[in-house]
Amino acid sequence: MAAVTYELIKTCKQTGARLGRVHTPHGVIETPTFMPVGTQATVKTMSPEELKQMDAHIILSNTYHLFLRPGHEIIKRAGGLHRFMNWDRPILTDSGGFQVFSLNEMRKISEEGVEFRSHLSGDKLFLSPEKAMEIQNALGSDIMMAFDECPPYPADHSYCKQSLERTTRWAERCLQSHARPDEQALFGIVQGGMYEDLRKQSAAELTSLDFPGYAIGGLSVGEPKALMYEVLDYTVPLLPAGKPRYLMGVGSPDALIEGTMRGIDMFDCVLPTRIARNGTVMTSSGRMVIRNAKFADDFGPLDPECSCYTCSNYSRAYIRHLLKADETFGIRLTTYHNLHFLLELMRKVRQAIREDRLQDFRDEFFEQYGMNDNTSGF
Repeated sequence: MAAVTYELIKTCKQTGARLGRVHTPHGVIETPTFMPVGTQATVKTMSPEELKQMDAHIILSNTYHLFLRPGHEIIKRAGGLHRFMNWDRPILTDSGGFQVFSLNEMRKISEEGVEFRSHLSGDKLFLSPEKAMEIQNALGSDIMMAFDECPPYPADHSYCKQSLERTTRWAERCLQSHARPDEQALFGIVQGGMYEDLRKQSAAELTSLDFPGYAIGGLSVGEPKALMYEVLDYTVPLLPAGKPRYLMGVGSPDALIEGTMRGIDMFDCVLPTRIARNGTVMTSSGRMVIRNAKFADDFGPLDPECSCYTCSNYSRAYIRHLLKADETFGIRLTTYHNLHFLLELMRKVRQAIREDRLQDFRDEFFEQYGMNDNTSGF
């Protein structure tokens, strides 16, 4: 039996968006879903218990960072990533490809893999499809990602074609070296840049390999939102209807809704935690920079419509004070709120699909959030 399976519950009559469940060895993921990012085996400033309080169904960890520190062998000896970080719900690990390719001058690509220098020590290291599988098998994540090449934006057609074809060859090697297919699902990653013919080629090559799930990579890398949605419009229909569809690196509220409307089931992004550390929060009426002076004596909650721990207990003035004083608790409070906001947004999206009113929900949310088709609020 497959380690991970997808169950379609309902399709929205207004939009075609999917309501479903992803069944994994560590529990069921209600989809569409947002995955908080726990890069180094922790979602920054949050405890696993707090993530459960806000009902996070799954979190994401990073192969590259855990390979460098503390090392996958240590995590394996601890009993795997779930035990190491005390998280008993599903975990997805990315392959490390995006991080390695982001190093630019510090890495060298070959057919065999990528030679790079550690951003921590400067040591020369090597990551290949086989090594990415070895690491993720040791981590024991429920969902593993194939090692891929993520082209930059913009990139010309010939480079993207060469890149996607290498990604396909690497995907085949990942499948061959995956040691625990009955316990961990391996997802393929569709590449091809912003070119429709290349996305079609990549999707055809990868679906022929029959992965249990598929991700769309190479988006949210600096391109305009309208272009990202255009790529999704012609790429998502190429993916199998009976398997999970994952859009990598997307986490702004508008993109979560728009991606869902185009048939995406899973999303992840560091956005909510990153902007929280800078004092920016998401609210039902839009983006708020809580560090601003106008909140110094504002004793209301971050968002009057939010029921999260932060908004139920602390004021804007207090949170601003903590942030200005460089107190960690302030970052914890803004992080908790932002993650809760996106998880609650996805719960409302699932309910809207259930009631066949996702288009109406989208329009109402955009109006209240102060967005239109040309702005995301971030």
